[in-house]
Amino acid sequence: MDPLSALRTVLPPTMPGRVAAPGGAAAAGARTISPAELGQLQPGFAITEPGKTAAPTSFEQVFDRMVSEVNTKQGEAAETVQALLSGQQVQLHEAMVALEEASLSFQLMVEVRNKLLESYQELMRMQV
Repeated sequence: MDPLSALRTVLPPTMPGRVAAPGGAAAAGARTISPAELGQLQPGFAITEPGKTAAPTSFEQVFDRMVSEVNTKQGEAAETVQALLSGQQVQLHEAMVALEEASLSFQLMVEVRNKLLESYQELMRMQV
């Protein structure tokens, strides 16, 4: 059994805190994801084998990657909106999802920056 099949059997068909529809998961419209669909998903994080550690990255590299990803998402959202306004085959909901995704990623980046600044300021206030 591959790990993804194991996840499908372990995970509940409904989200926590959500009431299942009468008649079970089938009545609620839940479905399983096929292996072909799983293969098309983009991983959020690199998976390493147990016992192996990922190559160490500096904080600068991590923060630079985060900023570039936010910039990419904002660029994609702008392109989607431009395509919608020019009459191309872009649905309104796709443009709204792209805009919200870009907005949330930007807000997350700003909050991470704020926490880092607060931490730095707290360190500077410490007496040695």
